[in-house]
Amino acid sequence: MPESQRPLRIGIVAGEVSGDTLGAGLIRELRARHPDALFEGIAGPQMVAAGCRALFDMDELAVMGVVEVLGRLPRILHLRRQIVRHFIDNPPDVFVGIDAPDFNIGVELKLKKAGIPTLHYVSPSVWAWRQNRIHKIKAATDQVLAFLPFEKAFYDRFDAPCRFIGHTLADQMPLTPDTRGARERLGLDPEGTYLALLPGSRHAEVTLLSPVYLEACKQLKVRHPELEFVVPLVNAKRRQEFLAIKQQVAPTLDITLVEGRGREVMTAADVVLLASGTATLEAMLAKKPMVVGYKLKDFSYWLAQRLVKTEHVSLPNLLADQTLVAELIQHECTPGHIVDEVGKLLEHDNSELIARFTRLHKQIRCNADEQAALAVLELARQP
Repeated sequence: MPESQRPLRIGIVAGEVSGDTLGAGLIRELRARHPDALFEGIAGPQMVAAGCRALFDMDELAVMGVVEVLGRLPRILHLRRQIVRHFIDNPPDVFVGIDAPDFNIGVELKLKKAGIPTLHYVSPSVWAWRQNRIHKIKAATDQVLAFLPFEKAFYDRFDAPCRFIGHTLADQMPLTPDTRGARERLGLDPEGTYLALLPGSRHAEVTLLSPVYLEACKQLKVRHPELEFVVPLVNAKRRQEFLAIKQQVAPTLDITLVEGRGREVMTAADVVLLASGTATLEAMLAKKPMVVGYKLKDFSYWLAQRLVKTEHVSLPNLLADQTLVAELIQHECTPGHIVDEVGKLLEHDNSELIARFTRLHKQIRCNADEQAALAVLELARQP
């Protein structure tokens, strides 16, 4: 078949649920332009539903924790050898590695050396720690797609190919939040005053942060009797852990617990108290004043101080390159400091902060799925 008539072929590997979501969005955008395009690789259910042929199931890569990874390492290395051999024997027009850098960067390096264009979708946090990884990423990829503008600025310093495409969360979330609608869906008082607590999704986060958050809530309830508390927990296990801590720290405190629906809970709240991570970006996109309170185990914190190279830890502050939201980290993460910072947000007008959040939202709302598809087509030299 002549080159111009051959269907577009994309190799693609995702390693976790968030990557499956990104992959499905990318496939849909590419299919809109090339209905006969072929996709194959390591895929989750959303990518398969969008039309990707799964050579291996994504669950094979979705391993968390050092012990678990070590136990699965022989299988993971076998998968990497298999996927590299498959694509070298059956070269795609482009290979797309979605996140999972420990797996995908190695695959990309071998495929690029074999002459296959490679694209890494979602920049690793190389700007924050282990910055020397930039050299391997540069060697392995023809293009990195970055969600955030400061990520591209970091790559530019090393003359590494990077394209800022905006953030998919910014595309999904409205510029003006529907607070009343979120409260109705959650069964909350439309006229109430709510503090959302998000103590993290991991066991260590919930066990370290919940006692501090709950002690702060007890004190806040004394100062602000009208204040109500809502806690979304990612699953039944985290809920059980949280309730056990609550029984010890604040057994009589009235709290509404919600399974999942973290974004909806943040949208319903007046103020959010949360661990660091992507949730801080969601809170910003929901236009909610927030306080970031985070703790690590002592050794992990000691290590992080030596590895992390950024002045800020929360995404709103990193995006703004200044302190927009309070960050109470480790020894600063105390009930007293939380009460003071949350109290300021409850007692003062936050319209200027919300306007700044809106401007940042617009800055990263670029239709990321479409931008990612265009980047893939440019590497494939297809219209």
